[in-house]
Amino acid sequence: MYTYQYSYPQVAAPAATSAAAGIFAGFFGFFLVMLILACAVLVIVAEWKIFKKAGKEGWKSLIPIYNAYTMLQILNMEPMLCFLTIVPGANFMLGIVMCVKLAKSFGKGTGFAVGLILLEPIFEMILAFGDAKYKQLPSSK
Repeated sequence: MYTYQYSYPQVAAPAATSAAAGIFAGFFGFFLVMLILACAVLVIVAEWKIFKKAGKEGWKSLIPIYNAYTMLQILNMEPMLCFLTIVPGANFMLGIVMCVKLAKSFGKGTGFAVGLILLEPIFEMILAFGDAKYKQLPSSK
């Protein structure tokens, strides 16, 4: 029995194509990192402005656990709940409750709360740079 074997020729990519792909990948990676940093700066500025609208000092939004503590004060919730931010699962549920209360405290409805839950950075910028006014919610303590 005869078996036919054929091997395809190995063709190497030209060096210029490989160099161009490497340069493109480098530029793409650089611009992607710059885009992420720009978004992070916008979110930091938005949270700073939200804190200012609520009557708190803006710098408190920069410190990781303290910003949750201050946000819980803004939302008129028990501030000691900030320790739930380090518990997996509990932080997710607390985040949802905080987004709903944040929307209510700025006079927004359920749709805005869903937007905060799903696309928090964008909707925080809308709160910060829009005309929304802060009103303190009744205490849930």
